[in-house]
Amino acid sequence: MPDVIALEKLTKSYGPHRGIIEVDLTVAQGEIFGFLGPNGAGKTTTIRTMLDLIRPTSGRAVVFGIESSADPVAIHRRIGYIPGEFALYDRLTGGQTLEYFANLRGGVDRAYQRSLVERFELDPSRRYNQYSKGNKQKVGVIIALQHRPELLILDEPTSGLDPLVQQTFFATLRDTVRDGATVFLSSHILSEVEKSCDRVAIIREGRLVKLDTVEGLRDLAHHQVELRFAGPVPAAVFEALPGVSDLVAEDHVLRMRVAGAITPVVRAAAQYELLDFVSREPSLEETFLAQYGREAVEVK
Repeated sequence: MPDVIALEKLTKSYGPHRGIIEVDLTVAQGEIFGFLGPNGAGKTTTIRTMLDLIRPTSGRAVVFGIESSADPVAIHRRIGYIPGEFALYDRLTGGQTLEYFANLRGGVDRAYQRSLVERFELDPSRRYNQYSKGNKQKVGVIIALQHRPELLILDEPTSGLDPLVQQTFFATLRDTVRDGATVFLSSHILSEVEKSCDRVAIIREGRLVKLDTVEGLRDLAHHQVELRFAGPVPAAVFEALPGVSDLVAEDHVLRMRVAGAITPVVRAAAQYELLDFVSREPSLEETFLAQYGREAVEVK
């Protein structure tokens, strides 16, 4: 079975400014493929080039076996797309907006459309300009899904959605894949991609730096941990623990990077009078800096 998406040395230059450089990847039918990178890494440029919204400087993008610049209309008929930023018609209600886009598609299954509205708890009677950011995003999600596309191309689709709605969104994605669809999901949130995707490509400064299964991505996962004690503690105890690196001791506070299980750190901290324990997942940019260092990627 041919790949749904095939990018071959796809390059887009903006004069002296960086775009994307020789991006190579494929997406198989029925796959949820994550395209991960910090803001400004080149995710949106890649997607817009795939859809022939902009033309590549060199290389090519093939979707459904069709080169994107050869027949973009044939490609667009078969996809659902959520851009990273979009604006719709302020004076139309949510329901009228969904109807407008359904008619552009030549009609949709009304029962399925209603089920999406109910599933995402959207009030279709309100005008678009009266919606919160999260509800505007729901409208975009339903527009992309309601015609049951073969391929979903989603650029930061969970932006503005609260955690419960995000769960609904990813459950809906899994349902569409079970029905035969393929998903290309762009995100800058490591945990979001880790929980939902089969394979992941990571882009940094316009170049792919990793292409692997989600299991292979787990070596990037880590936490930033801060321990605040009532008195001095031996930093060497924590430095010797598995997964601990970049430890900094300041007064009675220890800060460290912990990769893998955090249990050994918790057990060690419990032996002392602990006042506060803070653990957070780092931003993707912090993860990249920890994994790949601070050197810039050379643009040729």
